[in-house]
Amino acid sequence: MLYWVVKYTIWPLLRLIFRPWTQGMENVPAEGPVILAGNHLSFADHFFGAGFLPRKVISLGKAEYFTGRGIKGMVSRAFFSGVGTVPIDRSGGKASEAALRTGLRILKDNQVLGIYPEGTRSPDGRLYKGKTGVARLALESRAPVIPWAMVNTFEMMPPGHPIPKFGIRPGVRYGKPLDFSRYYGMEGDRLVLRAVTDEIMYALMELSGQEYVDKYAASAKVEMVRAARAASSTS
Repeated sequence: MLYWVVKYTIWPLLRLIFRPWTQGMENVPAEGPVILAGNHLSFADHFFGAGFLPRKVISLGKAEYFTGRGIKGMVSRAFFSGVGTVPIDRSGGKASEAALRTGLRILKDNQVLGIYPEGTRSPDGRLYKGKTGVARLALESRAPVIPWAMVNTFEMMPPGHPIPKFGIRPGVRYGKPLDFSRYYGMEGDRLVLRAVTDEIMYALMELSGQEYVDKYAASAKVEMVRAARAASSTS
């Protein structure tokens, strides 16, 4: 219920202020399970990524968004519930398997699952290597995968900047469904999972126009922090 309240109150205001644009909405099925696999450039993606679609988009988010205390914790829970986020434990191992099962349950209910294969926001606007969880979801659920590309959200609201820049129009492109039926039944093969994931990331690269980096975004963030500390210690 909260999702639709947010949708029909905040979204019209965002459209009026930022004039977002979209392409390829006809590629998203009107019913049945769907995986929207997107790039992740900005906190603003939570607002603009699903706004145009008439269907509810459910995404998986870290459990910490829902466990905070006080007023800040309450606001965080309300916001992420309002944008359709389901809390998951992202600590790895059994937690990762539980997150996968949660995603499969969402798809089994014929809903739309939004997922960011990079696992975290891009630190510099480039597209980073995807994690293979999206491939397992695609092969086990056999749901169509729609590449879901955010455009200009990094420039409008880069990580670390809580206030968006006005005058930059964010956009969303929905690509044509990707067919992985040739891999059905092979979700236990790591090479297959990597091939499927890389195909999804290639489609996102073409849709978004981003430069691709063959490393994980989380690793890139660690390297950037280390480089910044080294630079400050020598200055």
